[in-house]
Formats: sequence, C-alpha cells, structure tokens
Amino acid sequence: MNKTQAAPVVPKKLLLPFILVTSLFALWGFANAVTDPMVQAFKKVLELSNSQAAWVQMAFYGGYFCMALPAALFVRKFSYKSGVLVGLTLYAGGALLFYPAATTGLFWFFCLGLYILTFGLAFLETTANPYIMAMGDQKSATQRLNLAQAFNPVGLIVGLLVAKFFVLDLLQSDDVENFSALPEAQKLLIKSADLMVIRNPYVILGLVVLAILVLIAVNKMPQAKGDGSIPSIKDTFSELFKNKKYALGVFSLVLYMGAQIGCWTYIYQYAEAKGISSSTAANYQLVAFILFTVGRAIGTYMLKFMSSGKLLFCFSGLGGLFALGAVILEGHAGLYSLVLVSLFLSVMFPTIYGIALEGLKEDQAKIGAAGLVMAIVGGALLPKLQGMIIDFGGVGVNDITVLGLSEMNLSFLLPVSCFTIIAIYGIWIHRKHNIAETL
Repeated sequence: MNKTQAAPVVPKKLLLPFILVTSLFALWGFANAVTDPMVQAFKKVLELSNSQAAWVQMAFYGGYFCMALPAALFVRKFSYKSGVLVGLTLYAGGALLFYPAATTGLFWFFCLGLYILTFGLAFLETTANPYIMAMGDQKSATQRLNLAQAFNPVGLIVGLLVAKFFVLDLLQSDDVENFSALPEAQKLLIKSADLMVIRNPYVILGLVVLAILVLIAVNKMPQAKGDGSIPSIKDTFSELFKNKKYALGVFSLVLYMGAQIGCWTYIYQYAEAKGISSSTAANYQLVAFILFTVGRAIGTYMLKFMSSGKLLFCFSGLGGLFALGAVILEGHAGLYSLVLVSLFLSVMFPTIYGIALEGLKEDQAKIGAAGLVMAIVGGALLPKLQGMIIDFGGVGVNDITVLGLSEMNLSFLLPVSCFTIIAIYGIWIHRKHNIAETL
C-alpha cells in the first residue's frame, strides 16, 4: 500500500526566496525593538508626559495603518519583489530622517521619520506574510509562517541590545535625578547630546537597509507579476468581511498589537514605578524577548499536533493570566509576571494571521493581508489609551492608587481584556472550523 508523504513545509526549489524573504522579518523586528525604548527616552530627554511620549508609537504603528492598503494595491498590480524594494527604500529614508531631526531637536520631526519608516514596514509586511504562506502547500501555510516569524525575535533581541547599549546607557538625562530642575543652559547641552545618541542607531540602520535593498535587487524572485485580472477593491473587501473568520481575525489582531506594544513599551514605566532605571529595565525586556523567541519555537512545534485555534486559545489565555499578575502583584513579582507575558505573545500574531487568511484566493489574500497589516494600528491606539490611564493622576507613574493598586498597575487591565477576547476567538475557531474539519 502506498503512503502519501507529507509535503515539506518549504519546497527545496523555493528555499532561497524563502530565506531572503524571511530575513525581512528580522528587519522589522529590529525596528520594533529599537523603537519601544524610545518612548521612555523621549519622555526623559524632551520632558514629555506618558501620553505625549506615546506619540512615538502613534507615529510608528499609524504608518502601518495608512500605507498597508496602498502597499497591497501596488503589490497586486506589480510584483512581490517591487513591493519589497519600495518598502526597503521607505524604511531607509525614514531612518535617515533622524539625522536632520536630531539637528533641529523637534519631536514631530522624529515622529515623521518613524511614520515614513513604517510606510516601508507596511510594504514589507504586506508583501512578506502572504508570500511566505504561498511558498508551498496551503495545509502547512500557518506552520510555514510561524517558521518565518521565528526570525522576527532575532531582530527584536538585536534591536533591544542596540537600544540598551548605544542609547539608554548613554543618555545623560537619565543619569540626572531631577533633570527638569536643571538650569536651562545645562539642560539644552544635555538634550542636544542625548538627541544625537538617539539619532545614531537609526542612521546606521538606514545605511544597512540600503545595503540589503541592493542584495535583494540583484536576486531573482518567483511570482514576478500578477495576471492583471483582479476584482475591484470594494468587491474584495465585501467578500472578505462576510467571512467571519477573517473579520474577527482582523479585530483580534488589533487587540493583540495593542496588548503586545503596551506590555513591551510600558515595561520601562512599570520598572520606573519600582525604582528601576531605564537601562536596567532593558535587561528585563531582553529576557522578555528571549522568552518570546523560545515561545515561537515551542508554538511552531505544537502546531504539528494541535489546531491553530486551540493553540491561540491556550497561549492568549496564559498571556492574560500573567498580564493580570502585573496588575495585582506588587514589587518585583509583578515585573516578573509582565516579563513572562512575552512567552505567550510569541505565536499569536502569525497564528491569527494564518487563521484569517486560510482558504482565501490569492487576490483576496493580498488585499486581506493589507487589512491585517492595517490592524497593526492597534499598536498605536491602545498604548496611547494606556498612557492616558497612567497619566490619569498626573505625569508620574505612581500618582494615585485605586483599591491599593497604582495607576501603573491598573493600566495593564487593558492588555488583560485584549487577551481574553483573543482567547474567545481562538476557541471559537477551534470548535467551529478545526473540529468540523475532522468530522
């Protein structure tokens, strides 16, 4: 009796394109990680409130929302490779804008650089995610995407190490106990020096991205161009949002991004509330990123014998439990609990993404990918809301308490709520789709 061999996760003939596209996952991971600590850095250097400093994330993740659909339309009309090249060009351009931004010292100029940089990331994510899913058998698409996404934490870890050793450790304003009380002339000197420190990693990153752009430009990539026979955007979105699995997937991704960026961004403020410096807090975030990497590997393996919906339910449920620990636990125990959330954040993005796009036609998948990338705007909106909660009693992190819990702790009820809803989506997917397929 002949036994049908399981199709490989990545066919050999597509191995090189898979490796090249997978390298992009590390690139946007680096940008994410190096930017998260900048919220705290700008807060210190430019004397901003938590809510004002959150404009860094508004600019960063708002760029995804604005450019995701145009990126999908571009890729649908031209090619995956063209989308990657445009994305890398915008990425490099936004990073290099940090040079004039540091010279002027204007906060909005830095935000503009981040905004344009994430135009490029929107192109890369809109292109790379569905491209990876298309590189092989559809049955292994979610597993293949998890494999590619496993390289995202590599970029996260490198980005955080750069932020720690080349930004946070070098900020003079963080070494001054009461920076705001210094004479204006002394503050101006420190501020100018610190802005140059913030500038340097982005300028170097821009030059590295330009080098990668050249490398990809000289390599051949499959699926060079679409066939041109494409339905209208209105009809495509109409079909997509009639698909509850997709529509609820977009909503779940909005919540996931809000929870993830909230947990990663405000770990610095959470540590500050415990009397821990930003540089030391970066060590806790490094552990969080290592756990994120480990969790991605564990989750990818578990998909071999567990449905994607059930995996999402388990990981989001445990993530919510540890986020609740950050709310109710005092001292370092709450910080440890917050760090452990990252172990369970690990598989949520690619799993939600894969579930939402599973079974869609290629043209639908390209536009559907844009809707999912637009959902990254959750990383702009919800952290901004969380910053407003932290600022409720004042610009500090421990201004008021409610039922014995500080405003800092209470702000993490927002991620807890997000994880709870995602868990409901996961178990719904498992019961309605995965179980039905086995009957």
